[in-house]
Amino acid sequence: MIFHGTDIEGVTVVEIAEIRDERGFFARSWCEDEFAERGIGGGWAQENIGFNPRRGTLRGLHLQIAPHAERKLVRCTRGAVWDVAVDLRQGSSSWGRSVGVELTADNHTMLHVPDGCAHGYLTLADDTEVRYLTSRRYAPAAATGVRYDDPMLGLAWPEEIVLVSEADASWALLGARDDLLGGPS
Repeated sequence: MIFHGTDIEGVTVVEIAEIRDERGFFARSWCEDEFAERGIGGGWAQENIGFNPRRGTLRGLHLQIAPHAERKLVRCTRGAVWDVAVDLRQGSSSWGRSVGVELTADNHTMLHVPDGCAHGYLTLADDTEVRYLTSRRYAPAAATGVRYDDPMLGLAWPEEIVLVSEADASWALLGARDDLLGGPS
C-alpha cells in the first residue's frame, strides 16, 4: 500500500499496490501493521455500504461527536465519488479545512478520515456503491452533520448536486453551532 499524507493531519489517501499477472491482480487493502506504522490504528467495529442509483447524489457531511467519535476508511466499490473530509477537531491548526479525492471502483483508492472530521461524498456516476469501515458502532444520539454548502467551508464540489436528503440539507451552518466551532487555540 502507498500512503499519502494530506494538508490535514490524519486524513490519508491510501493506494493499493497491485501485483499483476495473467489472472489480473492481487493487492492488500488493509494491513494492521502498515496502518499502525502510520498512526492509523485498526479496531474496526462496523462496515457500512451506501448505494446510490443516481449521479449527483450527495451524502454528508456526517460525523459522530465524542465519546462516540469514529474514524472511517472509505472505498468506492462501484462507480465513482468525490469523497471529502473536513477537519472539525477542537483546537486543530487545520480546523475548517477540507480534503477531497476521487475514489473509483477502478482506482481502488481509499480515504482514511480521522475522528473529529466530517465526511461526505458526491456520486460521479450512476449506480455507485461506497463501503467504509468505522472504528465505532453507529450511535444515533452522537450523530450530527455539517451543511455541504456552508460558506465557512467553501467546498467546491466537482459536479452539480442533484439529490441531497432533507436531513443533510437542514444541518445548521457552522456559525450557529457552538458545539462544532473551535479553530486553532
